[in-house]
Amino acid sequence: MDLMDLALPAALGIIMLGLGLGLTVTDFRRIARHPRAVLAALLTQLIVLPSICFGLVYLFDLPPVLAVGMMLLSAAPGGPGANLYSHLFGGDVALNVSLTAINSVLAIVTMPLIYNLSAAHFAAGDETLGLQFGKALEVFAIVLLPVFVGMLVRRARPGVAARLERPVRIASMVVLAVLIVGSVLQNLELLRENFGRLAGITAVFGLVNLLLGYLVPRLARTTSREAIACSFEIGLHNAVMAIVIARSVIGSEEMALPGGVYTVIQMPMALVFGVVLSRILRRGRARGVLVAGTPLGRGDAAGVSRVGAPSA
Repeated sequence: MDLMDLALPAALGIIMLGLGLGLTVTDFRRIARHPRAVLAALLTQLIVLPSICFGLVYLFDLPPVLAVGMMLLSAAPGGPGANLYSHLFGGDVALNVSLTAINSVLAIVTMPLIYNLSAAHFAAGDETLGLQFGKALEVFAIVLLPVFVGMLVRRARPGVAARLERPVRIASMVVLAVLIVGSVLQNLELLRENFGRLAGITAVFGLVNLLLGYLVPRLARTTSREAIACSFEIGLHNAVMAIVIARSVIGSEEMALPGGVYTVIQMPMALVFGVVLSRILRRGRARGVLVAGTPLGRGDAAGVSRVGAPSA
């Protein structure tokens, strides 16, 4: 086990601890206040996107290990960048927090399930790719235990949690960036061999994530702020989680490549998407037109407080 295999789980632990420090039980209860948005987001995240990813894997004719890596990525919940992008472009950040919380809990079941089904389909006969019960417990320990610790600190020492939340969030983003660069450099030869085929599928998959993340909630008649939150929650997967599971739990560097390429492509794509979407919404409000088939309501007419972005 090299330094990267030790550092990646630690980095994910810091990221999930930061999430826990910002969570309370109220965040889970809040889900009941946004039933349409939550149901639309969960349906898209858990069923629609893995199905689309399955089709894209065949369309791009990926080899079995990379195919399974893409499916693992599709099952990952929203990443730490979702809240930041949602805030920047006027989304309902409280809804983001709630969706991240529930998706992170569900990921303990959905990620091993989708992974095992994918491994059985794409790599039939390769017994080394199965994620058995013991490995699933590792996923639980890496993903949820830091969240619970953060929530306990928030409950027992709210002042300490408030002081730690921002530094931990900043540290997690810095560590994330360093580890992504380190992982890319460490696997540079593998990336050179596979970047061409992975760049196309991750770009298409990422754009579809963002579009469906906005359109499906709007078709469910949510406000644009809720739809923006869903878009970034669904469109910015926690690629580090997929990378950690692939490398540290399953032991496959090649399977971690889709997550690495996705991160490099998706962050700037999401920024461009947010700018374009905010301009479309601003023009729609000015003209009083329908957006995604839904009349603009009070929750959509928030005005513009940032460059090109609807206010929160």
